[in-house]
Amino acid sequence: MKSESLVFAAAGTLVGFLGGWIIGSQHTIARGPAAGVAALAPAPAPATPPGNAASAPALDTAKVQAATGRASAEPRNPAPRIQLGNLYFDAEQYQEAARWYQEALAIDPSNADVSTDLGVSFYYLNEPDRALAQFDKSLAINPKHSKTLLNLGIVRAFGKQDLPGAAKAWQEVIAVAPGSPEGQAARRALDAMRGAHPDVPGSAAPPSSGPGSD
Repeated sequence: MKSESLVFAAAGTLVGFLGGWIIGSQHTIARGPAAGVAALAPAPAPATPPGNAASAPALDTAKVQAATGRASAEPRNPAPRIQLGNLYFDAEQYQEAARWYQEALAIDPSNADVSTDLGVSFYYLNEPDRALAQFDKSLAINPKHSKTLLNLGIVRAFGKQDLPGAAKAWQEVIAVAPGSPEGQAARRALDAMRGAHPDVPGSAAPPSSGPGSD
């Protein structure tokens, strides 16, 4: 998986502000075109997790076999467990991905990227509360982890129908990483929210990042 990764969020009514993207920490997986919806509307998590879709990418069994052997031979090394989590995540097998991320975190609980990917896996398993709890753990490791904050807003909006909570999270993304892809996505999210739900607390226009900003 890549360090600047995106994970497609199949969450009922999607919005154009992110094109339906949920940002993971280590993945770049585009599972569909950007949504053309111009308004932000709360929606439940998908009734059928993406991992059950017929179009799920094939699992790289050779890499799985090699990483499994390494994990068995190196019981205190989180790296092959992270690799296995990533391989299963890429194949949209989120239950297995979560299992391996949890094993990696049991060895190294300080990895905010893996913690966030575990939270994303929980979301895809239709467990938004568990996803949010995991994001809290990521933020305890790194309070400025921009991908976690962006995911937090997305899960609050789509998994919990908590638009004020989503707005708060997205404002935090802009505060900690205004020029980053996550900051730009959060700004678009708030723009969409203002257009569709101008009365939502916390959706006021964020300050400009200044001249030369993207």
